[in-house]
Amino acid sequence: MTDNALLSLTEVEAIARNAHAAQTDKAGRPYAEHLQAVAEGVRARGGDDEQIAAAWLHDAVEDDAVSEDWLLDKAALTRRTKDIVLALTRRPGEPPESYAERILATPGALLVKESDLAHNANPARLAALDEPTRTRLAQKYARMRELLGLA
Repeated sequence: MTDNALLSLTEVEAIARNAHAAQTDKAGRPYAEHLQAVAEGVRARGGDDEQIAAAWLHDAVEDDAVSEDWLLDKAALTRRTKDIVLALTRRPGEPPESYAERILATPGALLVKESDLAHNANPARLAALDEPTRTRLAQKYARMRELLGLA
């Protein structure tokens, strides 16, 4: 696959927005707002286009917004972008330790996950949730940051 055959970031964004169009976050906000924040966070942290593309798609397979087959066989993305998306896709029942190990073993994935965690743990975003949910998620995100060496 040559570079000119790859999806542009604008095309990746459109695919991600369309794939998650009917989805909202835990606070009822359009899910695409989260994807945009993660992509912008990756860019602000010095991420490259492959990481930004992965940021747009980081939850797509996990949320069944796109299939793993589409990602692997049909998506005109680099192998690195696909690997990052797959690294960030949690498997049902997967322990956090295994998930963190996969992220750390995949070049480029840590930066995308760092941006994802930063947006997920944003106090303004968490403030929209009820106290038990806010507390549970804050603990979950802090634990993942610790496992990834981001604490």
